[in-house]
Amino acid sequence: MFFRRRPARTPGFEERVDALRRRGFSVESTGPASFLVQRQGSAATVDRSPEGVPVMRRAGVLVEGEIAALVDEGNQKFLVTPSGAKRPALAPDLDALHAFQEDLRNALGLVSLYNLSLGTTSDRHDYDRLQGRP
Repeated sequence: MFFRRRPARTPGFEERVDALRRRGFSVESTGPASFLVQRQGSAATVDRSPEGVPVMRRAGVLVEGEIAALVDEGNQKFLVTPSGAKRPALAPDLDALHAFQEDLRNALGLVSLYNLSLGTTSDRHDYDRLQGRP
């Protein structure tokens, strides 16, 4: 039949990493199956899953050379690095991080979920009214 469709081709991990470079991301290897991806002050680690699919790990704003996690403390969001440096997250930081994550998911061919597409989500919630509770 002339309506026969070709089977969908899934790009490999290396092809997806090359697509990142073509889209303006800086990609450097941090291990055999791990990469650090950066663009305009935001960064994320991308690992290869056992199935060969890219998995986006920590994504955040670069603060003092480290990827800072976004922490929601009730009325204010903060950027906290693994070494403990902390600073308030400003609107330009959140806009840049949101755009970075969306572009990264798109370039890697990952699913972009509705709740993540609405805006920047926090990595951790640390509300003062919940302190001392499990």
